[in-house]
Amino acid sequence: MTKFRMRQAWTIARIEMHRAFLSKRAFWVYLLAILPAVIFIGHGIEMKLRESRYQGRGVTPAEVVDSFTKGEKVEDVLKRAPKPVEDHSWSYRRSHEDEEEEGETNKKRRISERVEGRSLTYFDGQRRVQVGFENGVLIRKHSDTMKNFEEDRTVFAGVFQYFYLRLAIFFGCLGIFMNLFRGEMLDKTLHYWFLAPARREVLLLGKYLAGLVAATVIFTGGALLGFGAMLWPYSGAEMQAFWSGPGPSHMFWYAAAAALGCVGYGSVFLAAGLLLRNPIIPAAVLLVWESINGFLPDLLQKLSILHYLQSMCPVAAPIESDTPALLRLILSPAAPTSRGLAVLGLLAVTMLVLWAASSAVKRIEINYGTE
Repeated sequence: MTKFRMRQAWTIARIEMHRAFLSKRAFWVYLLAILPAVIFIGHGIEMKLRESRYQGRGVTPAEVVDSFTKGEKVEDVLKRAPKPVEDHSWSYRRSHEDEEEEGETNKKRRISERVEGRSLTYFDGQRRVQVGFENGVLIRKHSDTMKNFEEDRTVFAGVFQYFYLRLAIFFGCLGIFMNLFRGEMLDKTLHYWFLAPARREVLLLGKYLAGLVAATVIFTGGALLGFGAMLWPYSGAEMQAFWSGPGPSHMFWYAAAAALGCVGYGSVFLAAGLLLRNPIIPAAVLLVWESINGFLPDLLQKLSILHYLQSMCPVAAPIESDTPALLRLILSPAAPTSRGLAVLGLLAVTMLVLWAASSAVKRIEINYGTE
């Protein structure tokens, strides 16, 4: 394509960016983009408030809370650690059946006894330790770390792959790119572009670039905002080790996966907007195709956009051990491709779709009466 046509395409893109960024039909994509960040900001605020509240009520040395053992009396625990950060008491009745002999037969009777429960929570600066008592005797002990960086990184990987890639970017690109041609058909303004002194494939490229810039800014920005919100509550040596190690690479590949998701899904939905009136049909078909990727032969897996995007992610998404085998197969990326090949494969799929769309746009005839 000549430099003149590239300049034409970029001019069209700049004009269309207003529609891509501010269209009322696609405004909800901003909510999809920032939702993970909102979730992690809320999580971070909750952690900081709880940590501040616990520190204000007193910190118990770790060696003291580690010394609590089952069978101890509550009085002995309070002697060693008199200032729990939380202290809850309650009572309830517990019933059970007992058997007593009456002659040659056994007769069951229901016995009800009153149980006094109590829960003490201690904070050692890092962990929250809960000890539970029944009738003044320690019967259970549970501890969890107030801030678990590795756990939050894994949770972010799950949110990014299961929500951001599969749903947010998918439906966000549907809203942005489908609207570029289909929206103008509904508004009865597409003929103005077809009357402009520009080839239709140049118009297609210009609209695609407009949608791509908008989607990439929105969703790459949202991915980086969510990543930053996940890291926000942490500081000190743990963060220094992360940023001097895998941190920059992780941030780059999350942003790259989000951007390339816009590249791939954008091309598909732009083409669908040219060829089909109802966006629900292609969206549903593509969503099903992406979901069954794990069941397909290796060759067909390479035709899935999600396959390449998941291959780029730096942390594997978590799957619970008790997840049904069928669901595990759907959620797990099948035979991940190397990142270099994943990028090339995704670009190849995108070029193929855009080539098909450029052939289709040349044959389009405007007939608003059928819309």
